[in-house]
Amino acid sequence: MSDNLQILEATPLGYIGVAILGLILGSFYNVCIVRLPAEESVVFHGSRCPKCKSAIPWYLNIPVLSYLWLRGKCQHCSSRISIQYPLVEVSTSLLFLGLYFSYGLSIRFLAYSVFSSLLLIISVIDLYHQIIPDELSLPGLILGLIACFFTHDLLWWQSLLGILVGGGIFWLIAASYEKFSGREGLGGGDIKLLGMIGAWLGVQSILLVIVISSALGSVVGLSLMALRGRDFKSAIPFGPFLAVAALVYLLQGVRLQNLLFPDLP
Repeated sequence: MSDNLQILEATPLGYIGVAILGLILGSFYNVCIVRLPAEESVVFHGSRCPKCKSAIPWYLNIPVLSYLWLRGKCQHCSSRISIQYPLVEVSTSLLFLGLYFSYGLSIRFLAYSVFSSLLLIISVIDLYHQIIPDELSLPGLILGLIACFFTHDLLWWQSLLGILVGGGIFWLIAASYEKFSGREGLGGGDIKLLGMIGAWLGVQSILLVIVISSALGSVVGLSLMALRGRDFKSAIPFGPFLAVAALVYLLQGVRLQNLLFPDLP
């Protein structure tokens, strides 16, 4: 896909800058991951230890480096700090590097950095709490519809249909499953998330995103059943699988679609 909106080609100095930007924003994403489910402000109040609530000074809040320097422990209470923090920071940095490699410093890079960031935050929250906050998916849905006017990767109606078809398919599956089984399968958060993905990637992405996420979910679910003795009634958050499938489609979607569904338009 040619990037006629590209501003600057990827350069070694650009890679360094993008990597650092990813680490810094990843640190803020950790704040969102912790505070949004608790309905706390992500803007007010500085960083603090999740155990003793002691304020963390700026020089001990440097992404990844502070975690390594403190050996994963709070300076005040010595309680263990979750590995989530450096993992999210590094993951954000790697996502940004992949997008920079694909799109250079461009409108597409900026837009898809927002999209991938939302997917990352949603995935981690869903893993911990099995919820997908509307504060992320609904604004993300609107941003995806707006972004198509700037990236020109989609026509507006492809984005709109992506919302309707993506959300509609999952709503139909969820309603049918609940009717025949008497219990909830897919949650409302998954429905809105697929609608958001459809807004960013278009209606043509929905089939492949569902296939990839379902395959990943099946492999992980069966593995958990074998290793931990879980049954089919155990809840497994589906948001992370949708997020991974969306990122795969974003970076390799056209190639995969031609490989798996060569007869589709």
